[in-house]
Amino acid sequence: MDKHVVIVGSGLGGLTCGYILAKNGYRVSILEKNAQLGGCLQNFVRHGVKFETGMHYIGSMEKGQTLHKFFTYLALLPDVKIRSLDKAAYDVISIAGERFAFANGADNFVASLAQRFPDERRSLQRYMQTIKQVADESPLHSLRRIDNIALLNLDYIKRSASEFIESTTSNTLLRQVLAGNLPLYAGVKRKTPLYIHALVNNFYNESTYRIAGGSDVIAKSLVRSIRAMGGSVRPLAQVVGIACDDSKAVSVTLKSGEEVSGDYFISNIHPMRTVELLDTHLIRKSYRQRIACLQNTVSNFTVYIHFKKNTTPYLNSNLYHYNEPNVWEGGGYDKNKWPGSFLYMHLCSSIDQQHADAAILMTYMNFDEVAQWEGTGIGRRGEDYEAFKVQKAERMLDELEKQMPGTRTNIERYYTSTPLTYRDYTGTEKGSMYGILRDCSEPAQTVVSQRTRIPNLLQTGQNINSHGILGVIIGAVITSGELLGINAILKQIVNDNQ
Repeated sequence: MDKHVVIVGSGLGGLTCGYILAKNGYRVSILEKNAQLGGCLQNFVRHGVKFETGMHYIGSMEKGQTLHKFFTYLALLPDVKIRSLDKAAYDVISIAGERFAFANGADNFVASLAQRFPDERRSLQRYMQTIKQVADESPLHSLRRIDNIALLNLDYIKRSASEFIESTTSNTLLRQVLAGNLPLYAGVKRKTPLYIHALVNNFYNESTYRIAGGSDVIAKSLVRSIRAMGGSVRPLAQVVGIACDDSKAVSVTLKSGEEVSGDYFISNIHPMRTVELLDTHLIRKSYRQRIACLQNTVSNFTVYIHFKKNTTPYLNSNLYHYNEPNVWEGGGYDKNKWPGSFLYMHLCSSIDQQHADAAILMTYMNFDEVAQWEGTGIGRRGEDYEAFKVQKAERMLDELEKQMPGTRTNIERYYTSTPLTYRDYTGTEKGSMYGILRDCSEPAQTVVSQRTRIPNLLQTGQNINSHGILGVIIGAVITSGELLGINAILKQIVNDNQ
């Protein structure tokens, strides 16, 4: 086979599509505008310390679990070293001075929270049963043959996560606790569908790990494999246009003026950016308007902390803290009370480390807080922008100190990122953490298909199917399945895991 597939963007979705298609005989060319490959997998190093930008921890990595099976298929296991989080408290939810531990395994999860909510044991059991049921009924999570178009039960798509949690228990505090790790998907009350909450929580409840040495090892491994199979992965190759004839896409144009032709094209960038690259009657005005009007998830402000050597014991849990019992606040926060919540986690530099070298402290931030600097470039945004970042970082560190006393004295230095930073390095719309916001009340309007009106132009990435490492990989399987047949790919995955 000598069919040529051109992939725009080297995020996890694009690299996974590239790997699958190259493995199956396609000639693959991946074009990335930035110097660093990997999208949200990319890391950065300052003063010898490495920091994650988007992929902070992963789940379902025990042998036989879903992500482990995908990693086996993608030949990632030899390159990716992982360290388990605390199985009794992989996530700790801190609400108004009280802490609650999420434990791996359904029975352990129930037992842990039932210590604080003894009258809610049956509610917790029902909650976990539904979480597992949603995942088990998804053929792409259970790697079952797909014989119909629907990949998910419509009830899971049209029902909100918040309504599901409220129906599970009448205990108002427990409702907050069960939604406590929603920064993992930037959930919005009454909008975020049940399936997103369920798949994310099942994913992490099965097993939870940090990637030793940074998540960029995933991108580097995939790039090596694609190149070894004859594919091309090019950084600093920005696509500025996708050319079409009367019926299909024929080539892409790079900023340098170079044209790259292909038989098939896959966009691994935000659908809004994809539409902007297309000057063709094949994309209807109504589709352009729908994509332009889609709401995106909130962005974030992050403080990257570099600790003094051997001062901070390695924390094997993730801390989700809320000053008030309102975990659904999200992008609707009160600026005067900001930050009302934060996520704090240590980074794993080696499997056996005893002290933390670095940590990430992040919270929600809307793009409008940095919109005045929107037209400026990285490193050239001025003194007022730098002062803004310092002020915000100091407020966040003050809040962290209240929850983790003594942390400030252990900090050697810190760095920051805003929605602008996140937008410019990862290519997300206005720095959105997870791309397009799914709305259970408008599922058809807020779910973007991997297909487009252009028959040989497909889409992949966190805006297609779902976000997170598992959601993006599954989305890439769906996209690649348009060319190979999805059941053929599923069969390969099963065979590679036997």
